[in-house]
Amino acid sequence: MANVNVRNLPDEVHRAIRIQAAQHGRSNEAEIRDILERAMKPEGRVKLGSYLAALARESGGLTDEEHALFDRSRIKSPARTASFVQETVR
Repeated sequence: MANVNVRNLPDEVHRAIRIQAAQHGRSNEAEIRDILERAMKPEGRVKLGSYLAALARESGGLTDEEHALFDRSRIKSPARTASFVQETVR
């Protein structure tokens, strides 16, 4: 898992987190993790795969032939890690 340092956090924000953590019976660190998780994964969000599956169901789904076409055209090799380092050209 990743680690994150937050610099220059206002005292009143830190104090509010400490109070909220105490109210929930957990550490400051656990409280911050919960806050971040809830912010990034709201309950009402629609996941792309679920949305596409629901859309396919509503439209009658795929025929066996269409499913086979998608399966044949699918890239089966593992994904490569993205590289954002710019190479120097000589």
